[in-house]
Amino acid sequence: MMKYVLSVMLIKSLIWWGNGKKSNMLNILFQNILILLLIIFMVNYSYIKLNMMDFYAISYNLGLDFFSFWMISLSIWIIVLMVLASMKIVKYKSFLCLFIVNLTLMLFFLILSFSALNLLMFYVMFEASLIPTLFLILGWGYQIERIEAGMYMMLYTLFFSLPFLLMMFYIYDSTYSMDMEYMNMKKVDLDSIMYNFILMIFFVKIPMFTLHMWLPKAHVEAPVSGSMILAGVMLKLGGYGIYRLMFISEALTVDYGLSIVVYSLVGSVYLSLVCLRQVDMKSLVAYSSVVHMGLVIGGLFSLESIGIYGAFLMMISHGLCSSGLFCMVNMFYERSLSRSLIINKGMLSYCPSMMIMWFLLCVGNMSAPPSLNLISEIFLLISLVSLTNYFIIILMMFLFFSSCYSLYLYSYVCYGKSLGLFSFSMFSVREFILILMHLIPLNLMILKIDIFY
Repeated sequence: MMKYVLSVMLIKSLIWWGNGKKSNMLNILFQNILILLLIIFMVNYSYIKLNMMDFYAISYNLGLDFFSFWMISLSIWIIVLMVLASMKIVKYKSFLCLFIVNLTLMLFFLILSFSALNLLMFYVMFEASLIPTLFLILGWGYQIERIEAGMYMMLYTLFFSLPFLLMMFYIYDSTYSMDMEYMNMKKVDLDSIMYNFILMIFFVKIPMFTLHMWLPKAHVEAPVSGSMILAGVMLKLGGYGIYRLMFISEALTVDYGLSIVVYSLVGSVYLSLVCLRQVDMKSLVAYSSVVHMGLVIGGLFSLESIGIYGAFLMMISHGLCSSGLFCMVNMFYERSLSRSLIINKGMLSYCPSMMIMWFLLCVGNMSAPPSLNLISEIFLLISLVSLTNYFIIILMMFLFFSSCYSLYLYSYVCYGKSLGLFSFSMFSVREFILILMHLIPLNLMILKIDIFY
């Protein structure tokens, strides 16, 4: 199989080179190398695990458990799709080499973040992954407001990273170790302010309600590749960090867990209502990301194993679904030169086959079958209702409003009287493949759900 894949990649690259499309050849070669890396990574991993916390291939402070493995797989997959989505950069040769170097650096930092067992290394890579994202927004963004969006993102993250660094030194002084697993077993003596300092950096990254203002701004100003990596992987770094460090002080996690869950869920309901009054499609999808991440925080702090699994599955399914929605919004933008719902009406009459894919992505966003979101949301609902029955009221509102904004997004784009786009290029094969590469894993992984256990 590996020989076959390698030979196909080589032939494909040579054909592109023969056609004289040097920039396209570089693009295709980069994609092929990443796909090969993903295949080697997945083949080498031992799937035989006793539980989610078992580590595999521990060496030089790096190790993989199930959470890390799937997060790294998601990172590689999303970066392959980012290259496929950014054909404008290839077509107009707008610093293509720099773009590919930037993506390579980003992937390097993400892989090390998700596989680091040493807290200091995790912190360094966690912060370093911001830099390529900032370059993506500043270098390939569309409007002048991208500078402000980049500053927002950096200031929010860096403001909360200094207290985390100080807490890291304090933990080292207490335990004489930076090993994350040892810290969780040792149970460091912390007070509530220190505990909040540790978790706040991840609450900003995921982001939590009231700490989320940088995200819609960054999404709206970022190019399609920037939005894809932000929604697909960067937000997951926050959830991953919470999962790794939430048990550093078990007593405080139990004491504050319920209040964090309530706050996140009420924030998600409020932001669902904010989604309903958005006119900018990108802004709507960005706010819906924050809504889903509120549910992930709820699942993690429910302290139930089914809640942790639900949060883990929600991260993977949301990464694929949200990234696909941003791709589709960018396709509409490239044709109408607007992200407004009012201008992008009546698309069903232009391309019904692409609208089926838009429907499937919107349905996935509201956690309907057959998407992986459905299973993850069922797991999360079970874990949250087991805490207290009163959560049923909040969750009913959450599910109703999330369905409302997803249907609002779908129906507004599909139906209605078009505002007269007289010149409209049809969707290319590349764009169909790009959306299918989001939809196939999203809708077919539900058939083999036990690979995540």
